Amino acid sequence: MNLSYWEQKSYLSNIDYTIVGSGIVGLNCALQLRRRFPKANIIILEKGVLPQGASTKNAGFACFGSLSEILDDLKSHAEEEVVSLIQKRRSGLELLRQNLSDSAIGYKQYGGYELFGRNDVEGFHHCISQMGKVNSLLKPYFKGDVFEVKDNPFHFKNIQHHLSFTPFEGQLDTGKMMRSLTDLVLRKGVLILNSVAVESFEEWNDSVHIKTNHFEFTSKRMLICTNGFASKLIDVEVKPARAQVLITKPIRNLKIKGTFHLDEGYYYFRNIDNRILLGGGRNLDFKTEETTEMGETELIQNKLKFLLKSTILPQTPFTIDHSWSGIMGVGSTKTPIVKQLSSQVFCGVRLGGMGIAIGSHVGKELADLVN
Repeated sequence: MNLSYWEQKSYLSNIDYTIVGSGIVGLNCALQLRRRFPKANIIILEKGVLPQGASTKNAGFACFGSLSEILDDLKSHAEEEVVSLIQKRRSGLELLRQNLSDSAIGYKQYGGYELFGRNDVEGFHHCISQMGKVNSLLKPYFKGDVFEVKDNPFHFKNIQHHLSFTPFEGQLDTGKMMRSLTDLVLRKGVLILNSVAVESFEEWNDSVHIKTNHFEFTSKRMLICTNGFASKLIDVEVKPARAQVLITKPIRNLKIKGTFHLDEGYYYFRNIDNRILLGGGRNLDFKTEETTEMGETELIQNKLKFLLKSTILPQTPFTIDHSWSGIMGVGSTKTPIVKQLSSQVFCGVRLGGMGIAIGSHVGKELADLVN
């Protein structure tokens, strides 16, 4: 693209900070940079027409981890690490709500439930038996018991008779959240350029030369916030993980209200606009779902529909309205990678499927690294 004098002068000259990715992390990074450097020239490059990863495609769970997920994390992480991660998720949610307001993001704290399959007797009893241990571990930070046992008030079928419940979990409207966050960043004077993909970059003495699919320019610093796509630009331990989602058409007199986890969080569903939104299933085919390609597979979509019929809405007629997918970033640990890669390049990636919860915290932490 042969840029005009005006385009070069007003859009791509004297750039202080270039953020790659306009998702939750990138936008929060821009907000914190603006707070720290009120006069800085900040630009965000987004390869999609809309944010390309998972920020506008997720299920809208304002959560910090179900009981079985936390117990599973304790098998491979030290207690201090698990607690620290949960604290970061909670502080990220608090920061998101403070920045935007609950009404702006459609936040509702209906609580979160975990279902255990009818054949998962061992898993159910293990979680219930360890509930006291987890509550003791988290009580100093929540100022109360995080998890309790509840009956099945929603008439779910083919599950254990009791559910794990936490009153601290909420849900939000992902579309409202991202529109509100984008509007706030724009009001702060940050430029967002969509459909601009960074193809490569080269570090010079005191700047970064960035090549995109449309133009080349220089920036004093570059901050990479592309999560599941990060390994295409930098050498980091992040694998893409596609998450498939579907949503029903409105259901009259829908009684289900809350956020729900099943099978260690590999399946998740919630109510929204008198509909049921259901996602997950990548554990059915990890290899195929380790991709940056959007799309749905028959294997996973059929499993999601089966769960709706057999477990979630066994006595309620429903019609699937729409399905889609998003790309998460995962790794051998759930701890995000927030670090300085060189004197001019930084990254905040690998959110482990917890972008809504931890994204705001990671964006702020990333911005606080730069000078």
